Amino acid sequence: MQRRRFLHASVLPLAMSRLLPAESTAKPETQPKRILFLCNSLGFYGPKFFPQVVGELETSAYLKDLSDRYPMTVFQNLFHPGMETSNHDSEKSFLTGAVKPESPHFKNTISVDQVLSQYIGTATRYPSRSFSIYDRGWGCSGNERGAAIPPLSDVDQIKEMMFGDEDVKAKRERLRTDQAIISQLQSEMTRDDNGIRSIGTDVYQNVLSELQNQFDREKHWLEERKPQPKMQLSEDSEFPFSNKIRNLLELSKLAFQTDSTRVITLSLDWVYGAIKVPGASGGWHTLSHHGGKANLLNKLVAVELDILKQLRYFLDLMATTPEGTGTLLDHTTIVIGSNFGDSSNHTCNNLPIMVIGGGYDHLGHRLLDQPTKLCNLWLELLHKFDVRVDSFGSSEADLSLLGG
Repeated sequence: MQRRRFLHASVLPLAMSRLLPAESTAKPETQPKRILFLCNSLGFYGPKFFPQVVGELETSAYLKDLSDRYPMTVFQNLFHPGMETSNHDSEKSFLTGAVKPESPHFKNTISVDQVLSQYIGTATRYPSRSFSIYDRGWGCSGNERGAAIPPLSDVDQIKEMMFGDEDVKAKRERLRTDQAIISQLQSEMTRDDNGIRSIGTDVYQNVLSELQNQFDREKHWLEERKPQPKMQLSEDSEFPFSNKIRNLLELSKLAFQTDSTRVITLSLDWVYGAIKVPGASGGWHTLSHHGGKANLLNKLVAVELDILKQLRYFLDLMATTPEGTGTLLDHTTIVIGSNFGDSSNHTCNNLPIMVIGGGYDHLGHRLLDQPTKLCNLWLELLHKFDVRVDSFGSSEADLSLLGG
C-alpha cells in the first residue's frame, strides 16, 4: 500500500518526464549514429566566438585552435522566434523552439533529442541520457508532453548508473514488485477514481503504458552486465568547475563508446556563487552581465576559453577512438550552442551554434544571408538521422545547411 501510494504521488509525475520507448526488434547498425547536444546556457561572447572574416574559422579568437583539428561548421544568424522577452528560462526552448518560455502559462514541446531517441535509442540500455553541471531539476530536454527531463549532475552517480555492478537478485525482486503494482494501477482504470479523473484518463493510460515499456526494458537488460570501460576521470580539486565539465564529457564519450546510449544532452547552466578557472574567478552569471566592462569581459573570456579547452579534450578523445574504418567522432554528431546570443542583454538572436563530426561535408563558417530559424537546423539533423518528419518546432524547411 505504501509503494502504491508512492507511485501515485511520485513515480507517475516522474515517469511523465522520463518516458522510455518500447524495445525495438530492429538490428542495430554496424556503426551506429550518435548525437550530443551541449547547451552553454550563458552563451559565448560573440566578438570572440564568430570569425572576424567570413568563411575563415581561423579568424575566431575562440575557435582558431579547433578549426584545423576537427571537421566542423559554425553557423551565424540563427535564432528562435518568440524569445524577445525571454530570460534564463529560454534554455527550456533551446532544443524545442517553443515560444515565450518565461510566461507563467508556458507549455513546452518535445525536444529534438527526445525525438531522436525514439528512433535511434531503442537498441541501447538507455534511450537517452541528460546531464547537467549542477542539480536544479531541469535542463534542455523535454518529453513528448513538454515536461522537463531532470538531468543527472553527480559524476559518481552517473558513473555508477552507467557502468557500476548491479545486485541482480535485488533488482529482480524489485521488478516483480513493480510489475504487481503496475498491474494494480492498470486495474484501477476500470473504476471511477477521482485521482484518475484529476490527471485525465488518456494521460493516465499513456503513462501506465510507458511505465510498462520501461519495466520491459529493465527486464530485457537485467541479465546483461553493464560495460566496465577504463576511465580517466579527473580529480583536480583546484578547479572543480573545469574538472566537472571534463568528467561529464569523459562519461559521455564512454557512454557512446560502449553503446550504452546514442543520445546525450549536457547543460552547462549558470551557477550560483563563484567559480574558478585558470586566470579568473568570480560569479559566472555576474560576469555574463558584463555590460562591455573590460575587467568583467576579461574574466568571462577566461571562463569561456576554459569551457572550450574541456571541449577540445573531449573532441580529442572522440577523434582518437577508433571505430570500424573511422573514429567515434566520425559517427557522432556534436552540437554546441546556446539559448542566448548575448547573455549580457538576454537576447536570443544570432545564436552561437556549431556542429562537429558526424561524417558531414562541413562548411567551416556559414554566415546565413538573413536571420534563420534554428529549428530549420534541428529539422535537418532529424533528416540526417533518417527521421522522416515534415517539420519540427518553428521550422519552415530543411535548408541543407550541412553538407554530406
